[in-house]
Amino acid sequence: MSKVTTPDDADARRAVQPVVVYTGDRMPAVDVALYQQARDGMTKVNEIIVPPRDARGFDVPAGHFFRITSVEGPQVGDLNLWNAEDFSERFFSGKTRALHATHVTTGDRLWSTLPGLRPMATITHDTLEWYGFDADGGGVHDVIGTRCDPYTNVLLNGAEYHHCCHSNLTRAVAASRKLPLHEAEMHVHDVMNVFMCTGFTRDTQQYFMKASPVRPGDFIEFFAEIHLFGALSACPGGDCSGSHSSDVAACYPLKVEIFAPRDGALDGWVSPERNAYSRWHGV
Repeated sequence: MSKVTTPDDADARRAVQPVVVYTGDRMPAVDVALYQQARDGMTKVNEIIVPPRDARGFDVPAGHFFRITSVEGPQVGDLNLWNAEDFSERFFSGKTRALHATHVTTGDRLWSTLPGLRPMATITHDTLEWYGFDADGGGVHDVIGTRCDPYTNVLLNGAEYHHCCHSNLTRAVAASRKLPLHEAEMHVHDVMNVFMCTGFTRDTQQYFMKASPVRPGDFIEFFAEIHLFGALSACPGGDCSGSHSSDVAACYPLKVEIFAPRDGALDGWVSPERNAYSRWHGV
């Protein structure tokens, strides 16, 4: 391999000031009052329990809320979202990360893939919002990781593991949408790691995880901007303090609740349209 020479002005190049790419003042405004009036008096219409080391699918009508709650012990979950009426439009973790941050919380939105590029869901409440970023640079609810999967397990460990979140989500999609497993797998995508505490090491910039601060009763709540189909896996790593693919980690169920807004609270509200560029150019 050829030798790399450090330029004389290396320090000056590193000292260039960073520029935030997508500033908050250019983002579409979040109507906090609208969401709050819809939350006041909302009614629970469905509940799904996601067993440990497994996943379940759920449907959320546009204009409804869904809430993910830790119910028995510290547990993280891997969340996938799709447009329930068009599975080609799904959660876009990379653009969500670019528009908001590596970790999301109240007021942030989960954006859909191109060419739709519109809000799929808005986070309306997060009991772990207090955590912020710790001394290691760790935060909660990341959109930087992917999901544990059997392919990586074989690559790194030479062994198969079939309760990875990728496999769990595949089975949940197959069961809910009545698809064969090989077709369902093609729809599984990069996740929002709900309750997971992650970051990048200061020295090597490697992705790390640490014990989640989540405890029973903590929840994160979303407003469905469009009609959603979701799938949630209760990660086999439990609180992810040691491993994210394990049959020995303490694991607990997660609860998904669906809420209908108070009657009349959303009068005049409409789901966001697909991105204007796609409409202008007929994409």
